[in-house]
Amino acid sequence: MRRGGGEPHPAARSGKGLGGEQVEGRQAVRELLIAGKRKVHEVWLSSDLAGDDAVADIVALASANRVPVIHVARGKLDAKARTEARQGVLALAASIPEADLADLVRRGRGRRPFLVAIDGVTDPGNLGAIIRSAEGAGVDGLLLPRHRTVHVTPTVAKASAGAVEHVSIALVPGLPTTLTRLRDLGIWVVGLDDAAERSLFDIGDLAEEAVCMVLGAEGAGLSRLVRERCDLVVSIPMRGRIASLNVAAAAALATYEIARHRH
Repeated sequence: MRRGGGEPHPAARSGKGLGGEQVEGRQAVRELLIAGKRKVHEVWLSSDLAGDDAVADIVALASANRVPVIHVARGKLDAKARTEARQGVLALAASIPEADLADLVRRGRGRRPFLVAIDGVTDPGNLGAIIRSAEGAGVDGLLLPRHRTVHVTPTVAKASAGAVEHVSIALVPGLPTTLTRLRDLGIWVVGLDDAAERSLFDIGDLAEEAVCMVLGAEGAGLSRLVRERCDLVVSIPMRGRIASLNVAAAAALATYEIARHRH
């Protein structure tokens, strides 16, 4: 282990692609090291955690992967961090590699692909929670527009509890055009929108087909062009006084409802 810590590796400052160069929080850093899918330049550990059993597995994983562990003063780590609950741990890594859309479509391996597309979600906490649900539900890949949607920030990685390391994510130039392409490839495009009359729980056998679930932005929902590219639009029935669910909660329900039909 080393003490001090200089400037972050140049790759950790890149703003291109999906992002994810800075990972904060124990679970997110742990999954980064376990996944081993991208280079980790160094792990920063608050000096007051030296010898703490709560981070012993992170130190062991870093050692096994030959990743330097740098002990820094708590104040220095906090100044570098971009989330509130960093838990005295952060890592600097190469950016998350972008998945290829064609590969995601072919990924089924004996079963039809299950994709999730994001339309204009800008809250990093919501995106992280969506990624976590998608990973748990067995989604083959996530589609993010290059513009108008948050990418992988430290908050996204932490909110996903490290699921960003295990879910393939493709950046697409334009979501409406991409959805048209998916339909041409025989994939059903299902939008989730509060105003839809058809219930999510009535899609039945369609969930067993090749499907892409499209989630709209907080408040605004699906954009007009995206909605027009959907084969059908469904909603989650609301039995109480609140008119809609947070997009992350809706994503959890929608992805698991589809997963329920596919297993």
